Amino acid sequence: MLKSKKFNLSKIKKILTEKGFVIKKRKNNFFLNDFKSFYFTALFSFALILVSTLIPLSVNIKDDINVSKSTIDNNSNVNFQKVLDGKSINQKSIDEGLDLENLFEDILSIEEVPTDTVRLSAATINQLFKDTKYTLDNVRKSKIVKPINLSLLPSEIRNIENTKKKKNLFIKIVLPLILEENNRIIIDRKKLFKILNKNMNSDSEKKWLNSKFKQYGVLNKDLSTLKVRMDIVPVSLAIAQAAKESGWGTSRFAIEGNALFGQWTWSGEGIKPAGTDSEEKHKVMKFKVLKASVRAYQRNLNTHGSYKDFRSERANMRDSDEELNSLILADYLDKYAATGKEYTKIIKQIIKQNDLQDFDKVKLLPSSFQLKNII
Repeated sequence: MLKSKKFNLSKIKKILTEKGFVIKKRKNNFFLNDFKSFYFTALFSFALILVSTLIPLSVNIKDDINVSKSTIDNNSNVNFQKVLDGKSINQKSIDEGLDLENLFEDILSIEEVPTDTVRLSAATINQLFKDTKYTLDNVRKSKIVKPINLSLLPSEIRNIENTKKKKNLFIKIVLPLILEENNRIIIDRKKLFKILNKNMNSDSEKKWLNSKFKQYGVLNKDLSTLKVRMDIVPVSLAIAQAAKESGWGTSRFAIEGNALFGQWTWSGEGIKPAGTDSEEKHKVMKFKVLKASVRAYQRNLNTHGSYKDFRSERANMRDSDEELNSLILADYLDKYAATGKEYTKIIKQIIKQNDLQDFDKVKLLPSSFQLKNII
């Protein structure tokens, strides 16, 4: 009978149930269970590998950031601006280093030239100024000074009790000396720019340039450095520093050694400051004539590393077509004295109180064709 009828699972299930059998459907999840176990095992293994990989990265991440920062530096904007300004991308710094070998050669040559070093009295000098109608009031009005070149200060200047008279005498003595040295620099500076504007230079011009590289202690014949160093010191600033360092011409260094600016030396001739320690090696430089002291002072500001910021600010004023402002430039001479910023305040005070900026545009009457072209 079973063979003759269609095999029906539902009927068989019904018959067996009536006979008391309990029939349950068995789920065969063998394959699914094994797959689930494999999935969790693989996932756990992947997570373990990922954590193991990330831990060393997290430990060194600070170092990696620093390395990346130091090795990948985008200077494109900076370089682009340099190109626009006409600068080299790898431009080296200017006004670096100093060659001392020939720095004071021309100053020493002043000392060797025979000069009339007779020390005139204060009365004689005052009469000379009176005869030539040389007064500071006239100078302030006319902006002209006659080339009266005195080699020595009068020893009686320290005995002048009237402060105004003492200051006036001192200024009238040093003013032509400062102007004369500035004129030398102006003539050289004009020649330098003339050479720089030429495509080809003569042998004499090259020789002159080489002499100036030595004179200003320029290394590697760098023209940019020479241009920064070869410039004047404002008259008002030079007078103020001379007044401060020499006590308006009354100091022992000024009278005995023509040292207007109190420059130190550790070798060669000099005057030992009174009251200094016996182990102290420095002396105050001494000169045979006042002119040499002025030139040494200008050479000092124009070459020494301590006054690089002074020269940089002066160059900025030139580039901006500004007048050289002694009150601004004085701020960059804090290394001239141990008192630092206090020293610069005193210098500016001397300039203001004595109206020394009135002399910044003063010209020296020409004593040669070259000087005539300056006026």
